[in-house]
Amino acid sequence: MIENILPNGVASAELLAYPDDLKPHPAEEHLIAKSVDKRRRDFIGARYCARQALEQLGEPAVAIGKGERGMPLFPRGIVGSLTHCDGYRAAALAHKLRFRSVGIDAEPHGALPEGVLDSVSLPQEREWLGAASTGLHLDRLLFCAKEATYKAWFPLTLRWLGFEDAHISFTVDELSDDAGSGTFHSALLIPGQTTDGGVPLTSFDGRWVIGDGLILTAIVHG
Repeated sequence: MIENILPNGVASAELLAYPDDLKPHPAEEHLIAKSVDKRRRDFIGARYCARQALEQLGEPAVAIGKGERGMPLFPRGIVGSLTHCDGYRAAALAHKLRFRSVGIDAEPHGALPEGVLDSVSLPQEREWLGAASTGLHLDRLLFCAKEATYKAWFPLTLRWLGFEDAHISFTVDELSDDAGSGTFHSALLIPGQTTDGGVPLTSFDGRWVIGDGLILTAIVHG
């Protein structure tokens, strides 16, 4: 599914069924040596996908380290993002000469836990959710888009971005009771100076899709 919301030039891989014999890269084992089984499987699965994407880009399938706030450390000249949720792991990578950052997120297609929406949304966003008439869990879609926004933001700024720091609006391509797709726009509400001295960030544009029990969002910022 993830490739359907990514532009040309972005390599991706996803893993639904988890192979019993899947092992971490030897240089990554120390990062999860004390982790519980679920954390290990998510970490190993997402980085397995990342190495598949690296090979698609013509790059060596090397270890993927972990940086500040858990940010994956891709090889020099590569930008990308990892995601995982129950039954799903994925990666999307690209050459930095072509794209500035990538942010993806996956969530189960279900309602947010009670009380969470108010802490992750702005009043304007809740107004849109209240007016939307659909059987889809758009509250979870909003959360998923906020997560992708943060993942696109952090590698460029190395600064926190709270849920209240981005206003997200959506457009819809198609909609049914159990599936849908469209675009979203993340307007950034705090200064977007970047560590690379490039043009400050003011917004991101992305795509979303819902199907097969999953919500996927992707931002590829050029």
